[in-house]
Amino acid sequence: MAVAVQGCYVVLGAARQGTALARFLAGRGAQVVLTDMRAADELKETMERMADVPVEWVLGEHPLALLDRADCVCPSGGVPLTIPFLAAARARGIPFTNDSQVFLEHVPCRVAGITGSAGKTTTTTLLGRMAGAAEGRGLRRAWVGGNIGTPLLAALDEMQADDLCVMELSSFQLEIMTRAPQAAALLNVTPNHLDRHGTMEAYTAAKANILIHQKPEDAAVLGRDDPGAWALRGKAPGRLLSFGLTEPEDGVYGAFLRDEAAWLRDENGARAILPFEEVLLPGDHNRRNVLAACALAAAAGLPDEAMRAGVQGFRGVPHRLEFVRTRRGVDWINDSKATIPSAVVTALNSIRRPVVLLLGGRDKHLPWEELALAAAGRAAHVILFGEAAGLIRAALEQAGGGYALTTCPGLEDAVQEAARRAEAGMVVLLSPGCTSFDEFADYEQRGERFKEWALALED
Repeated sequence: MAVAVQGCYVVLGAARQGTALARFLAGRGAQVVLTDMRAADELKETMERMADVPVEWVLGEHPLALLDRADCVCPSGGVPLTIPFLAAARARGIPFTNDSQVFLEHVPCRVAGITGSAGKTTTTTLLGRMAGAAEGRGLRRAWVGGNIGTPLLAALDEMQADDLCVMELSSFQLEIMTRAPQAAALLNVTPNHLDRHGTMEAYTAAKANILIHQKPEDAAVLGRDDPGAWALRGKAPGRLLSFGLTEPEDGVYGAFLRDEAAWLRDENGARAILPFEEVLLPGDHNRRNVLAACALAAAAGLPDEAMRAGVQGFRGVPHRLEFVRTRRGVDWINDSKATIPSAVVTALNSIRRPVVLLLGGRDKHLPWEELALAAAGRAAHVILFGEAAGLIRAALEQAGGGYALTTCPGLEDAVQEAARRAEAGMVVLLSPGCTSFDEFADYEQRGERFKEWALALED
C-alpha cells in the first residue's frame, strides 16, 4: 500500500525530475505547487501530460509568497540553490528534498548508486545489464534510472523487495541529499560544474554525500586510481571496496586488472571474472568502468556469471565515443557527452589516429590547460565553435601545438569545416568539453544533430 504524504510541497522545475516528483507526491495526497520560470506556451506539452495530476501551476516566476504555505521545497537538479527563492526558503528553515531523496525514502528494495565526474552513465548501464542478467537467479527484476532515462519514482509502485535498482546520481541531485544507496560507487572526482558549485571543495562535498549518508551495513566502491575519489575513503561508514588498473595492497577488496582480465578480491580471496578481450569498449577509462561495475555488482550481491554476461556484447552508450560513419577513409565519432575538458583528454587518449577535434559550447568555468597539452600531442586540426570558442582558443594558443586551428560560429559550420579538413586515415571527433546550452537543449540533442549533419555529407 502506498504511504500517504502530507503537507504542501513546492516543486521548482517542470522538467523530467520535477514532473515525476510532482506526480508522485500528488498521488499520495500531498498538496503540490509546480513552479517554473517558463511561460505556459513553452510548457504546453508538459501541462497536457500532467493534466490528470492535481497540481497548482505557477509559471514565469518563483514568487516568495509560495513559501508562506510551503512545508517542503523541492528544487530540480537544473535549479541553482543560490536563486533568491531558495535562499529565502533556507533562511526560513524550510526543508529541501528532491526526486532522488524521496525515492530512497520509499523504495522497498536494494539500491546501487553511481556518481563521478566521468564514466557514471557507462558504469550505470553496465551494472544495469549485469543486474538484468541476474534476473531469475535470486533477483526478481532490475530497474535502471535516476539521472539517466526515466526517473525511478515513476516505477516505484511496481518495485518489490527482491528487486535491485541501479541509480545514476549527479552532483546537482546529491548536494541536498541526506539519504544514500546501500551500495554506492564514487568513480572519480575531477573539476566539473564549477559554474554551479563555485569551488572544487563544494563540488567534492556534493559528491561525498553518496558516501557519508550510508549506514555501517552498507558498501562503498571508490576509484583507487583517482586521487579525488580515493581521498574520500575515510568518509564511508561501511564496507569499502575499490577498483583500479593495478592490484590493491593486501586487505583492500575490490576489482583490478591482472593478466589482461578483470579480477575480484574479497574475504574469500581473488578470482577472475572475465578476460578483457571480451570487452568491446575502447580505452583504459572503459576498463576502469568495467572494473567499477564488477566491484559494485559484487557489493550488490550479483553473481560472477551475471557480471560477465552484462559486459559481453556491450558497445557503449549513445553520445559517448559513438561511431557514426566512415566517409572517404575518415571515421566520424560522436562524443557529445564529453562536457568537461578532462573527458576530452580521455577521448583523445583512446584514439590512436590523427584527430580533427571539434571543441566548443558553453564554458563551465573549468581549467583547459590539460586539454591544451593533450591536443598538442594528439590533434591534427582543432575546430572551435560556440560561446566558449574564444576562451578555448586563448588556452590552446598559449600551450602551443603543431595543429591548425579554425573557429566557426556553430556546430553545423564546424561539421562542414571538418569535412573539408579531414584526410583519409583521420578521425573527426566531436568531444566538446563544454555544455550544449548556448545552441542546444542538452548534450543529447547536440549529438543527434551532429550525427544528422555528418550522415548528410556526400560520400
